[in-house]
Amino acid sequence: MAQRYVMSIDQGTTSTRCILFDQRGRLAAVSQREHHQYFPKPGWVEQDAVEIWRNVDRIVPRALSEAGISGTDVVALGIANQRETSVIWDRHTGAPVGHAIVWQDIRTEELVRELAHKPGAEKIRERCGLPLATYFSAPRIRWMLDTIPRLRERAERGDVLFGTMETWLIWNLTGGTDGGVHVTDVTNASRTLLMNLATLSWDDDLLAFFDVPRQMLPEIRPSTQIYGKTRRVVPGIKIAAALGDQHAALFGQTCFSRGETKCTYGTGSFLLMNTGTTLVRSTHGLLTTIGYQVAGERVVYALEGSIAVTGSLVQWFRDSLGLINSAPEIETLARTVEDNGGCYIVPAFSGLFAPHWRSEARGVIAGLTSYITKGHLARAVLESTAWQTREVVDAMNADSGLRSTTLKVDGGMTADHLLMQLIADVLDIPVMRPMVAETVSLGAAYAAGLAVGYWPDLEGLRRNWHLAARWNPQMDAGHREAEFTNWKRAVELTFNWIK
Repeated sequence: MAQRYVMSIDQGTTSTRCILFDQRGRLAAVSQREHHQYFPKPGWVEQDAVEIWRNVDRIVPRALSEAGISGTDVVALGIANQRETSVIWDRHTGAPVGHAIVWQDIRTEELVRELAHKPGAEKIRERCGLPLATYFSAPRIRWMLDTIPRLRERAERGDVLFGTMETWLIWNLTGGTDGGVHVTDVTNASRTLLMNLATLSWDDDLLAFFDVPRQMLPEIRPSTQIYGKTRRVVPGIKIAAALGDQHAALFGQTCFSRGETKCTYGTGSFLLMNTGTTLVRSTHGLLTTIGYQVAGERVVYALEGSIAVTGSLVQWFRDSLGLINSAPEIETLARTVEDNGGCYIVPAFSGLFAPHWRSEARGVIAGLTSYITKGHLARAVLESTAWQTREVVDAMNADSGLRSTTLKVDGGMTADHLLMQLIADVLDIPVMRPMVAETVSLGAAYAAGLAVGYWPDLEGLRRNWHLAARWNPQMDAGHREAEFTNWKRAVELTFNWIK
């Protein structure tokens, strides 16, 4: 019998990838294409949704060609996406009303401050698990409705559609203006500030609070379900899954049991803990979100801790300070010293995310003396990622009543062995990296394959997870806690910097 494959499209912040996986979860082919980033004003970040759609049109046939197969050899397609990036388009022409507004964009700061004083603001987190912040989609939708001429009128008539990037791609793949399916999954819907976490539906009170017409919103579906078949690019492939990128990584890391935790280390870092079918409301600065939902089963919830600056701190060390020529060099430089020399770097470049959520905070380098060398600074850069991870994991353990016993990791920073060892040391638990590094793409593929029976069940997916590297804690307990105390003192120095 001929080999068959699952296709995954990972629509990320800087590029879009199409990957084909075989039944053992091994990568069979990959095609990738970057898209432009637009920065029209300070704090504004935009993308061209049409360019992203055209890139999908190019990379899908290229991946099939690389694998030497056709669309008939693909049993299902799963899509993972940058989550809160928002696009609105005309349902009759298929043309976006403007550029997509990216999750990093902070143009809605003033609007969010205004909304925070509006009656009902105090109930937002209770209903959707998220704080009122520029990070999420609803303020962006409201901003577009308020600033683009006649857009609200068109939205109320049902002439324009909203979506995050998976919604935009599914609509186009299934026919676009000719019968395109307008859907989102529960993980992406949970990042809008508009979905009720308990009912898994658009919340009337939240829609009224943000003044967003229901007519423009997609239908909310489970993460694993056949949404339709492709009618464009390569016709006839079942679109069988959609997940936000971090939820896809949770799925790809096979974190299917309560308490299992993963962290994706990239520009920023994102920790998710599976809390099972229990909706855990955070009192320690985390986000309550959806982990995933398999069709026909109860939804699985998660706690999330978002760290704004990790890999981007290494980039700053390289590009702005010029102390290294390439990112991997930071490990070599950090190994020239045995410790941080009493120096701590807290990278609050645009505030602190979880668990502090202090938008007024700004970065500090604390503990500088004439003894400090660039080696100590390099080590402090790596340690900052480790300590930020510790803060989030501690908050997760406190909120959930569970205790992470291991941390599964993925993302570009996991190539830094010293960093992974530091994380194991400060958490006092093993850190484990799988053989397949593309866990976001793999998670979308797993979910799609599960929906069509390509993989029988979650335990079958667990058997595909293979260990590539493991780091066990080695740090003395007394030293760990003393250093953590110093770190927390350094964090406090960042508070109230912007008045």
